[in-house]
Amino acid sequence: MHPVLASVTDRIRQRSAGQRGAYLQRVQALRQRTRGVDRMGCANVAHAFAGLPGSDKFKVVAEKAPHIGIVTAYNDMLSAHQPYEGYPAQIRETALKLGATVQVAGGVPAMCDGVTQGYAGMELSLFSRDTIAMSTAIALSHDVFDAALMLGICDKIVPGLLIGALHFGHLPTLFIPAGPMASGLSNKDKAKVREQAAQGLVGREALLQAEQAAYHSPGTCTFYGTANSNQMLLEAMGLHVPGAAFVHPHDPLRTALTDEAVRRVLQLRERGVPIGELVDERCIVNAMVALLATGGSTNHLIHWVAVARAAGILIDWTDFSELSGVVPLLTRVYPNGSADVNHFQAAGGPSFVIRELVNAGLMHGDVLTASAEGMAAHGQRPVLDAAGALAWQPLPPTTGDDTVLRTVAQPFSATGGLKLLAGNLGRAVIKVSAVPEDRHVIEAPALVFDSQEALQAAFKAGELERDFIAVVRFQGPQANGMPELHKLTPPLAVQQGKGFQVALVTDGRMSGASGNVPAAIHVSPEALAGGPLAKVKNGDLIRLDARNGTLLALVDEAEWAARPLGERSEAQAAVHGHDFGRELFAGLRRNVNTAEEGACSWL
Repeated sequence: MHPVLASVTDRIRQRSAGQRGAYLQRVQALRQRTRGVDRMGCANVAHAFAGLPGSDKFKVVAEKAPHIGIVTAYNDMLSAHQPYEGYPAQIRETALKLGATVQVAGGVPAMCDGVTQGYAGMELSLFSRDTIAMSTAIALSHDVFDAALMLGICDKIVPGLLIGALHFGHLPTLFIPAGPMASGLSNKDKAKVREQAAQGLVGREALLQAEQAAYHSPGTCTFYGTANSNQMLLEAMGLHVPGAAFVHPHDPLRTALTDEAVRRVLQLRERGVPIGELVDERCIVNAMVALLATGGSTNHLIHWVAVARAAGILIDWTDFSELSGVVPLLTRVYPNGSADVNHFQAAGGPSFVIRELVNAGLMHGDVLTASAEGMAAHGQRPVLDAAGALAWQPLPPTTGDDTVLRTVAQPFSATGGLKLLAGNLGRAVIKVSAVPEDRHVIEAPALVFDSQEALQAAFKAGELERDFIAVVRFQGPQANGMPELHKLTPPLAVQQGKGFQVALVTDGRMSGASGNVPAAIHVSPEALAGGPLAKVKNGDLIRLDARNGTLLALVDEAEWAARPLGERSEAQAAVHGHDFGRELFAGLRRNVNTAEEGACSWL
């Protein structure tokens, strides 16, 4: 095992000892109870199973058959989740063949950030994660289940389901993916049309045609954003059937993998492996390593902190940064390259990455997973054999395309795709894998904006024809729910393309679709909570240095210390506090902790 991997894991274990120990005690206490069906009153049991066919009622009550609860994020607003419509019926049929019974325990909300991007709905997005976690808890609160299956893929949905499931840590639990849509218009061509539209070179009709060619059918969006990063991390945590992440929705292999998930969750029950024990410090570190090795979504520097906390484990951005210093970058998938996840899968996919990392001592192989063989099984590719049965095959020693995927011995970069920045502007993260090396250091005057709309207006007015670092503040969790700011990518990319020195510094998010403009994001503490971004004035010289990991306002130290904090205008506060359901989330905005602490509203 690599010494840094061992050191970071040990530090997390020691830091978390008290909370993790208390969590495991609660898990064990719940595991030792009498089975729910036998423990509950007769009226409770009758209510629980009134909707089941008579034969299923007999099996679960009299025969004591294992009873599986499904928590589903199905809706057909999300292309990634549309295939889930028929999954409960398939799972139920498979479970019956295996001597088990199934109920859909509940549904959780699932919003599409692609639809709400740049609009008021995006201000509910981050908090939808905790809403999903609470909805998962409500679904499982019926307390009659012996195991659980989670149906979810996209941005806040997987973290929310996982946080909720970990609060029922006594249950064996697995996630079932549905797979990506087929490749459409390339991400590179899509980005080009977006930049042309931002400059007024093409109209709405051409832009809509390009977007619809990119997002065109059921399945997950094909760029390596938060949704697909979710799937990579679940693979690395052993919470999928091995190799399940990126098989297409209508591939016969997908059907077989879904059936296998039912079998595997029942095996976890037989093995006595609840999710609260499976997700330990090593499992969390494996997820962190997988994120870094693939240049995944920066959202997970928030979400997986929250996931870890749900299991009594404390991680921070320093842990990510130290791991990033030794974990090689093995993939180039858009926005870190031109390939999409289908190309990644064809080149070897998550299985290849996991095999490489385990063999190099950069991932814990001796962990509990959906397979009794541990992480080694997650380094093989699932296939249908000649008889149509599910099997796993070893991967070749080299990748199918070394422009997309590489070995540990010949990585794209010796270090990971994410970097911690710190200085007198606070702590932030940057996705360096998406940024050309000649843009890793930017020093330019600040242009300060208190909303993304103000920056877009400045662009349209021709006020950005210069070197500048855009400071977009009052975008943190407390201020307005920390929306993603992808609408800023085209105008900033246009100015960068003209040869200007351009960067973004914000207490908001850019996430897994971060482009090639340097962006110091998640700045913590946020401006509304008294963070130093509130001190910045137009013209202050800002230095973003991803090589040395610093983020500085180059202002005289005494002047900086004495400078008062700027305040958000009452008008701006009112905009973000009303309409589109934002009033309902006021309590979450008041109670949320910092981005580095996971932006949790429940602690």
